[in-house]
Amino acid sequence: MPFLTVEYSANLAPLDVPALLLRLNQTIVDGGHADELVIKSRAIRFDTFQVGTSTDVRGFLHVKLALMSGRTDEVKKALAEQLMAVVRDVAPTPGLVQLAVELSDIDRAGFVSARVGAA
Repeated sequence: MPFLTVEYSANLAPLDVPALLLRLNQTIVDGGHADELVIKSRAIRFDTFQVGTSTDVRGFLHVKLALMSGRTDEVKKALAEQLMAVVRDVAPTPGLVQLAVELSDIDRAGFVSARVGAA
């Protein structure tokens, strides 16, 4: 925890997804929001998608970050803006691209985590 998911449209090539995940993770660490070892990030590419109703070339890149609850709205807003700065910096633009960052809280009472094996 935290859990970071990047969802993106297939037409964003040449998006360097591994580099994007690393930069997003580093942003979380640099902000003091998590130890680097506990961040789990992944990306999901959508080959079939539609943005709006136009047949114009459009795409999307949506970052979802789930964090343990307890941060203030101000802290979450600042982190969302820092993550958006990374997304803006790396997102290719094949036409109109919708960018979004969404933070959500994980209820502490309902979350259990464990590590197994060597670090």
